[in-house]
Amino acid sequence: MNKWGLILKAFGITISLLIVRLVFDYLNFDILSVTNLITAFIGGAIFTIAIIFTGTLTDYKESEKIPGEIATSLRSFYSDLDLIRVQDKTLVYHMQEKTAALLRCITTNFRNNVWSLEEMDSAIDTINEDIARLVDLNVPPNFIIKLKTEITNIDRISHRIKTIAETSFIPAAYAIAELAASGVIILLFFVRLDPYYEGLVLFTVLCMLLTALLLLIKDMDNPFEVGKNTYADIDLFLLWDLEIKLNDKTGYGKK
Repeated sequence: MNKWGLILKAFGITISLLIVRLVFDYLNFDILSVTNLITAFIGGAIFTIAIIFTGTLTDYKESEKIPGEIATSLRSFYSDLDLIRVQDKTLVYHMQEKTAALLRCITTNFRNNVWSLEEMDSAIDTINEDIARLVDLNVPPNFIIKLKTEITNIDRISHRIKTIAETSFIPAAYAIAELAASGVIILLFFVRLDPYYEGLVLFTVLCMLLTALLLLIKDMDNPFEVGKNTYADIDLFLLWDLEIKLNDKTGYGKK
């Protein structure tokens, strides 16, 4: 479905447009001939949509790195805690439990298709408080700096996810893309197809291409929509796998 679902959705919309085109043919509304001006307009519209697609693709590729960066930082933070030598061993264990809880907060946000900065900030603040306690216990500064760097990296990524999920890529650009695609399709309704059947095939292909590109751009704008029957979401399997491992290590959910 990830591969063909969007194509099928675009094809369904294209069938509706094809029916409208047949009605126009029946009513003899095909009054325009194919000229260089029309072909130039169609090419320019497709080029414009392609530029906007390239812009959203850049943000999407950046988003693909986020699960790996989160997983790496959490794994590093968890393993670095094993190197801490303090008399109160329960402090280190509780920090590892809080690390697993932070990961569960992250995965829960993804599963619920929300990103609660309040929950994330609260989970991160509790870990920062424990890092401050390590400072009071005279843990070597290099360990403190390493732990603080990893937790700060997770905090930075958290705010980046919130920005990606809650904001759209240049709304004016979407308006331009929609206007360009709509203009081409409306124009094609009135173009005389000659030869007719070859023209219908070309009309169908163009409409499906434009529709699919618009749907893909909209879908790629928020790549974290888990379980919403979308087709351009990033794979979060690294976080799911790490969640299982940390829950097993900390005994979460066991009686």
